[in-house]
Amino acid sequence: MSKINRKQEALNYHSMGRPGKIAVVPTKPTNSQRDLSLAYSPGVAEPCLAIAANKEDAYKYTAKGNLVAVISNGTAVLGLGDIGAQAGKPVMEGKGLLFKIFADIDVFDIELDTKNVDEFVNIVKALEPTFGGINLEDIKAPECFEIERRLKEEMSIPVMHDDQHGTAIISGAALINACELQGKDIAKVKIVVNGAGAAAISCTGMYISVGAKKENIVMLDSKGVIRKDRENLDSLKACFATEQDLHSLEDALIGADVFIGLSKADVMTPEMLLSMADKPIVLAMANPNPEIAYELALATRQDIIMGTGRSDYPNQVNNVLGFPYIFRGALDVRATAINEDMKIAAVKAIAELAKQSVPESVNQAYNANNIKFGIEYIIPKPTDPRLITEVSIAVAKAAIASGVARQPITDWDKYKEDLRQRMGKDDRIMRDLTMVAKRDPKRVVFAEADNYKTLRAAQIVKEEGIAIPILLGKKAKINSLINEYALELEGVEIIDPLEDMESDRYKNFVDHLYKKRQRRGVSRLDAEKMLLDRNYFGASLVEFGEADTLISGLTKNYAKTIRPALHVIGAQPGSRIAGMYMMLTEKGPVFFGDTTVNANPTSEELVDITVLLDKAIRKMGVEPRIALLSYSNFGSNEGDTPHKVRRAAQILHDQYPSIIVDGDLQANFAMNKDMLAANFPFSSLNGHAANTLVFPNLESGNIAYKLLQEIGNAEAVGPILLGMNKPIHVLQLDSSVREIVNMVTIAVVDVQSYQKVKNQQK
Repeated sequence: MSKINRKQEALNYHSMGRPGKIAVVPTKPTNSQRDLSLAYSPGVAEPCLAIAANKEDAYKYTAKGNLVAVISNGTAVLGLGDIGAQAGKPVMEGKGLLFKIFADIDVFDIELDTKNVDEFVNIVKALEPTFGGINLEDIKAPECFEIERRLKEEMSIPVMHDDQHGTAIISGAALINACELQGKDIAKVKIVVNGAGAAAISCTGMYISVGAKKENIVMLDSKGVIRKDRENLDSLKACFATEQDLHSLEDALIGADVFIGLSKADVMTPEMLLSMADKPIVLAMANPNPEIAYELALATRQDIIMGTGRSDYPNQVNNVLGFPYIFRGALDVRATAINEDMKIAAVKAIAELAKQSVPESVNQAYNANNIKFGIEYIIPKPTDPRLITEVSIAVAKAAIASGVARQPITDWDKYKEDLRQRMGKDDRIMRDLTMVAKRDPKRVVFAEADNYKTLRAAQIVKEEGIAIPILLGKKAKINSLINEYALELEGVEIIDPLEDMESDRYKNFVDHLYKKRQRRGVSRLDAEKMLLDRNYFGASLVEFGEADTLISGLTKNYAKTIRPALHVIGAQPGSRIAGMYMMLTEKGPVFFGDTTVNANPTSEELVDITVLLDKAIRKMGVEPRIALLSYSNFGSNEGDTPHKVRRAAQILHDQYPSIIVDGDLQANFAMNKDMLAANFPFSSLNGHAANTLVFPNLESGNIAYKLLQEIGNAEAVGPILLGMNKPIHVLQLDSSVREIVNMVTIAVVDVQSYQKVKNQQK
């Protein structure tokens, strides 16, 4: 993608709809006058009086306990430098977004238009009644050190400058594990730190805290090795000055065990790397390009352990592994500070997590069979769902042990479950599936490529490496749209079925369709005409192996879209066809079926649909908990619908005992684990709410998903077509670009699973 288009896309992302990336959302009912009188005057006086009598009650009656301020003065924004407080606001909003999606922490971003340390400190101190914690961000050195030091001393809530300590914590975990793998004693390794800014100084201090020796560390800034005989050396750098006769990076790296890069791209040469000790450790964390390119480093030394700040290489040192969970743990025990013990606890928890068996969802996200502790996996992946439990709990325990917790936790099992439930409130599943898709992109036919939204989605999946688009339609019209909207689709194959009529490929497609449909009233001439329909042509590309999957339905109704796929490809032998929606809700993903295909299924057909749903959802790394819905709870009402649903549940219990399923159930009981347990303790769904709902007929399922989508603020991903002999997927009529991209992602993951099964059968 061109820099101009990438720039415009970034601007569009931040400006589309409601400007910015975060919003304030009410957490209490506001529907009636009574609600408003409780939320504000006169009812609000009661919590005010309670807090006036006991300040700690602010955590009970307000959002303070889950609210963090992300505060900056814009003096060191990303790699952009001192661009000012207001220009840094998008970054602070972005940090707030990461807090929310990774740890369910609410954030107000605050940009202070001052470079005066005293003024900055005084303003932040005055904000203490509002917030449960303070995350300092993008403040230049050396002021950032003084600001953090004073705020930590003068405030009684957690304060952390993530630019310093986030990188220190994550790289500290990486260093511990790398030393273990390389058979090196951290107390004896010679460490070279290239860079002397806030992150470098904090990182070096952390390495000493976890066992490195100060006398074994050499630090460099832009002038070279920081030596004790240098004039006008500031106090922070002086802490790490050396008396060794070293002057340049080239000198310092001779015989070094560890290189820590917090400087700029390409400052380390292959010759420097070769001069290091056996089994070197290199954490080259300059962004976007490291101090030595990953491929170059591995080509130079086969005995190296290499980490960078980039997500497209192993061992990414990413602050998101730390700050959300450090604050989560600190907030949950109402810590008065984030102290050294808590940071070291985070380091050790992150390091230890990398040694544990990796969840299958992480393996799938990185297209790996068995990610395990080793030279390419020294720290956890950012998608690891265990980070919130392991790191937050370690930090909370350290806060309690070090005496800074005002509300100690006693039931750790309950706390762990509470943390897990918090993470139902995001679309993590789509992020994970996107990671899976990008590891092995597939050829996707876009049957409606003469539409801007289709082409925009095709550009996105191409750029993101999710899929390889194949566009169907009139070439002139498609190229005209590409030019009109300045889309970047160079090299993408465009096929016009009308222009393809004389090709051998077209004739083969016609032969195949004619043979399949000749006893269904289709003549050869009919087949030739039908293949001009892009849905028939696209399905034929998939059937003949010239594409992996087909996406269509943006401009045609469901029946007209699915019929060609059924005629050309058909269902899996002995299988039923069904449709499933993945609804991304505040409580996590909930799967609906059948919402699009089977009008009034019998008990046996409900069984088939349930089995299809169970298999499809497991492919996404989710364990299905399936409720068969009705207007009855286990026989509380009679009628044809409850009867067929109960019979389906019995068949499933008898023939598919491994499937977690029960019914007949009303929807509220299925989705409320407490109500279910209190009223029906015998149910096989007890313990957790259902995450998969099977509807008794098409109209109930269709109505439910559309209502949830429109008034329940849920995002619908689907319909996901189940039971086809090859992966084919249908869009909702008039889908958004985002919905098309989501469906392409699902389709690619479906193809990957399909091909894996086929390969195993060979």
